[in-house]
Amino acid sequence: MFTQCKKLKWLALLSGAALIAGTALADDNKALLDVLVKKGILTSDEAQQIQTEVAQSQTKASSVKTTVSGKMYLDVSNITAETSNGTKVDPTGTGIDVKRFYFGVTHQFDDMWLANINTDSAFSSATGTVSTFIKTAYVQAKFAPEAIVQLGSANQPWIPFVEDLYGFRYVENTLTDRLHVGNSADWGVHLLGSNDLISYNVAAVNGGGYKNPTRSKTVDLEGRVSAEPMKGLVFAVGGYNGKLGKDTYALPTTSRTAARYDGLVSYVNSQFRVGAEYYSEDNWGNTLSTAKSDKGDGYSVWGSIKLADPVTAFVRYDNDKPSKTLHPNEKEWYGNIGLEYTAIKGVNLALVYKHDHIENPPAASTVTKYDEIGIFSQVVF
Repeated sequence: MFTQCKKLKWLALLSGAALIAGTALADDNKALLDVLVKKGILTSDEAQQIQTEVAQSQTKASSVKTTVSGKMYLDVSNITAETSNGTKVDPTGTGIDVKRFYFGVTHQFDDMWLANINTDSAFSSATGTVSTFIKTAYVQAKFAPEAIVQLGSANQPWIPFVEDLYGFRYVENTLTDRLHVGNSADWGVHLLGSNDLISYNVAAVNGGGYKNPTRSKTVDLEGRVSAEPMKGLVFAVGGYNGKLGKDTYALPTTSRTAARYDGLVSYVNSQFRVGAEYYSEDNWGNTLSTAKSDKGDGYSVWGSIKLADPVTAFVRYDNDKPSKTLHPNEKEWYGNIGLEYTAIKGVNLALVYKHDHIENPPAASTVTKYDEIGIFSQVVF
């Protein structure tokens, strides 16, 4: 009886001490267990059971964590904006802009479950105020790397995917985001996954974007599938179909269905990036119009090369026809070129020149010539 009590006492003490000590004292715990086995206080099976229980507890504890993150886009630049008759208009001038500040918290409950919230703060030149929105707020269940479900507002399948390959979102939005023919996040159900070759993302969403969480009669669908046949080389196609959140009972007008078709090819390694994106859309922003249907398309090509650590040169060119039916003569081309300097990990500075030109705009007040030069920066933590 005395021996049994001693054994139970040692088992309790060892289990508790091992859990508190953690992995740093794993070797010492094993050595102590070996001594107790030799003295006959524990059997080999009991020692092995303690080791197994401790390892399982430490694994479970290590998967529970909370991560705080932030990202800021800041620029100091001079802008010249002109209409077709040469009149300078806003935002012509020199100034400082904090275009975006994201702040997020992610809590990992275990290997399967996590919750995320990420806010998006931006300055509105129209109102002169800073607005803050919830960009992502979701619960995630990871059944396997190939099957992850997110419920709430989460990243959409296309725009964030292209941003990661482009690498210079802090300088300029990617093509479909810049032309407002897509949302970077939306409220709904998102299913995504990947393996060594294929990745996919499918979302059933409200359609109004993360700034508009209201529901409509039907949900919109967006999807993307990509393949990486060799490391760094990516091919992707995607699409969108829906009412953009406009088919509500408060708006009895019959709404058209908007659609977008996407394609991309990209190659990225440690020394350079190169890529091209194409889109074609039907009735985007034209779902409630009584005018005839419209369509548009465009493409973007980009590249960057590391000249010498920590300096990278980059260039980009966009070309699009935003209204091929209603305004068939309207054309736009956009470009930027610059040098990026990585000050430290998480801090990027870039000297950038941008030019945007629109031919035959539908309104005389449209800015047809836009030039900007300045320092653009990204801070990530």
